[in-house]
Amino acid sequence: MSWIYWCGWMLFGSLFRSLFGMKVTGREHLVTEGPVLIVSNHQSFIDPPLIGNLYRHAIWYLARKTLFTGFAGWLYPRWQAIPVDQDRPDMASLKTVIKLLKEGEPVLIFPEGERTGSGDLGEAAPGVGLVAAKAGAPIQPVRIRGAYEALPRGSARVKFTRISVTIGPAIRLTPEEIKQASGKEGYDQLAKRLMAAIAAL
Repeated sequence: MSWIYWCGWMLFGSLFRSLFGMKVTGREHLVTEGPVLIVSNHQSFIDPPLIGNLYRHAIWYLARKTLFTGFAGWLYPRWQAIPVDQDRPDMASLKTVIKLLKEGEPVLIFPEGERTGSGDLGEAAPGVGLVAAKAGAPIQPVRIRGAYEALPRGSARVKFTRISVTIGPAIRLTPEEIKQASGKEGYDQLAKRLMAAIAAL
């Protein structure tokens, strides 16, 4: 963990605990060694540091390409953010994620692809299924509650409401399951399975 990442980790961790009373359930399920694909619902702009604070080491995550401007363009890469073009999705960012996972790194992906506009769970994009099948890493389902109420999409006002995070048991795909999850239909079915695991928490 670099000192820049550590500073952000400490700052956000303090804020989440003191201002939002962050409660974590299922910490015993957390995969803390080796590669892990972390999949979570996406409620708010604060979700990436919220998930990142669960770990004692740095994790990687995807962030909208348009955010990488000015000071953020310098800071986000040092916070291990990977730029992704949401308007014209390509394989570059997904290949980067797969490569990181195969190198033993932890990576966070939001299967819905964007923040919810209502607070409800959305549908998963097949890209997360592709990553899960190609990387073959353990998959850590996580569900966030309260972040939408704290800072909903389109709002600049923060409400100090209770935020909770539930961590589910890791999903470890068998060779047969990985073989079946091929092609667009297979990736889509796997993505739906991961979203269902998040919904069940």
